[in-house]
Amino acid sequence: MTGRRSIEAALRGEWPDRVPVMLHNFPMAAREAGFTQRQYRGSPDAIAETFVRAVDTYAYDGVVVDVDTATLAGAVGVPVDFPEDEPARCTGACLADLSRAADLPPPDIARDPRVQIWVEAVRRLRSRFGDAVWLRANGDQCPFALAGLMRGPADWMMDLMDEANHPAAMRLLDHCAEATRQFLVLLAGAGADMLSNGDSPAGPDLIPPDMYRRFAQPWERRIVAAAHALGLPYLLHICGNTDRILGDMADLGADALELDFKTDIRLIRATLRGTTTFVGNIDPSGVLALGTPSTVERATRALLEVYRDCPRFILNAGCAIPATTPPANLHAMIRTARSFR
Repeated sequence: MTGRRSIEAALRGEWPDRVPVMLHNFPMAAREAGFTQRQYRGSPDAIAETFVRAVDTYAYDGVVVDVDTATLAGAVGVPVDFPEDEPARCTGACLADLSRAADLPPPDIARDPRVQIWVEAVRRLRSRFGDAVWLRANGDQCPFALAGLMRGPADWMMDLMDEANHPAAMRLLDHCAEATRQFLVLLAGAGADMLSNGDSPAGPDLIPPDMYRRFAQPWERRIVAAAHALGLPYLLHICGNTDRILGDMADLGADALELDFKTDIRLIRATLRGTTTFVGNIDPSGVLALGTPSTVERATRALLEVYRDCPRFILNAGCAIPATTPPANLHAMIRTARSFR
């Protein structure tokens, strides 16, 4: 099987001929390709070259086309800072009062230059890889996370504590859902095999499960449906310990979930019940960036053992792999997967 076919099989619940590997590694890959983060995010050619070199070096199956967590926010008006060799980051809010959510004009992100770079990079990677490598295009933020960036994370959380604010909060979430949907449409049109988003502020590390179910899950479900309407599988990523909302996430209808190492792997295996593909979840910092090849091998093997009897598994870190990760550690993770029987 090609890498693309092995991931496709895992998503269908069929046994691939090897453990598929799909890496969320853009910080490390850009550095190894000789690009600063400013150079990387500023050029579709640099993004494409970054992943072509990474696949050549590590021989993995699926690329996660990601740039930062601020592109979609910038496209809807959030101020963004652009460090030389760190991913872009939001530096403030663009909605001073939640009541003004009703006055926001409809989002139109397609003309944003950074969105265009991201989309064009997917198009170029599809051309370069053909049918050999799976392309997961990460569409930046889900509606809950994007609303927090527009309003400012602290103010957004305080807004949600007051029942009187909830109608306005839902209007803002609708606005953000449309921006997220537009990004997915653009990425699908560029040739992505799979669409995904992150919604990490919606996890139990920041909000309680009942708030997740009220203000995040319905809009996540809407985004899953939008991806499926485009004919593509969908993956949701939430950082932190998601033990308390795993059942809710499993009910979204997503084809795959990518979860942090802090979430109990055996609970993941039991909760997803062989109906949702799991992607993850080696500790990107403590194991991959700071461990040794033998540490990585042990962690990888322990994870693979949990999923030995289930084909719905794709190996990855639990989140983005740091730029400082030793190449030997990444080789050890992939080598362990390739030799696992």
